Amino acid sequence: MSAAERLSALDSLPATDLCASAEAALAALVEVMNHETTLLKAGHFRDSATLTPEKTRLAQDYVGFARSIQRQAERLKVEAPAELDALRLGHERLATQMAENLRVIATARAVTDDILTDVAMLVGRDARPETYGADGTTAVDPTDSARGIAVNKAR
Repeated sequence: MSAAERLSALDSLPATDLCASAEAALAALVEVMNHETTLLKAGHFRDSATLTPEKTRLAQDYVGFARSIQRQAERLKVEAPAELDALRLGHERLATQMAENLRVIATARAVTDDILTDVAMLVGRDARPETYGADGTTAVDPTDSARGIAVNKAR
């Protein structure tokens, strides 16, 4: 089925069916994002990464439904006003969940960056030769860190 045929099929769905399908995709996306956020908060980064393909698929599904709803907005206002209002509320829940999810992802990334920076500085410090300068002190550059670190992510 071509993209144009898929769009046409979505746009021709009965109003209540289109809204119900969008609501189901939205609820599933919110649930996966909530699960990912919970895993990230608990420090289970690898487990959260396994949700990425499903989250991506659900987001694409939801975007497809949302675009169809935008194209069919006038028809839906007449044929399914209650469902359209419920969908707006669901979209607001999604926005809230996305904000929380992005905040947690940013925090996890910052923590990871801090850990890697600390490790690089420790490795750089341990690898630095301990020699004495003309005044009898060791030459120490506090910004000196390892020039490269390899991280093996395979397990």
